[in-house]
Amino acid sequence: MADPEVPARSEDDAEDVRLMRLVSGGDATALEQLIERHQALVAGTVARMLGSNSDVEDIAQQVFIRVWKSAGRYVARAKFTTWLLKITRNLVFNEMRRAKRHPHLPVQIEPEADEIPLKDEATATPDATLLQAELQAAIEKAITLLPETQLFRARTELRERLKDYLGR
Repeated sequence: MADPEVPARSEDDAEDVRLMRLVSGGDATALEQLIERHQALVAGTVARMLGSNSDVEDIAQQVFIRVWKSAGRYVARAKFTTWLLKITRNLVFNEMRRAKRHPHLPVQIEPEADEIPLKDEATATPDATLLQAELQAAIEKAITLLPETQLFRARTELRERLKDYLGR
C-alpha cells in the first residue's frame, strides 16, 4: 500500500527530486540540469507577474540561487515545480515591494533649458493615489486568496476577481 504522506510522482517530478538530492550534496551539474529543465517556466512566470521583461533574468537567477542555498532543506511533500514556483512568486513579490518603496525617478534635464523643471512627474494626484491604493489592496487580497495549485491559472482568476477595477 502506498504511503499517504508521499505523493505519487510523475517521471519528470521523480527526476527533479533526484536532482535536488544531488544538489543538496553540492552537485553543481545537477543544479545546471534543473536550471535547463525549468528556466523557461521560471522566466515565464516572472514575466507574467511583473508584466515587463526588465528584471526577469535577474529574478530568475535569484530563484535558482535560492534553490541552491535551500537544497539541504528541500522536502518533497509536493511536486518540485510547486516548490520552485513558490520561491519564484515570493521573490517577485519581494521585488514588487522593493520597487514600490524605492521608485526609479528619472532625471530629465534638457541641455538648452534655462531652468531645471521642478514638477515631480512621478507623484500622482491625490485622487489617482487613492484609486491606486484601492486597486493595490484589491490585487493583494485576490492574490492571497489564490491556492498555490492555481499558479498557471492565476492571471485568469485575477482578471475575474478584479474585473470591477480593471473595467474603469
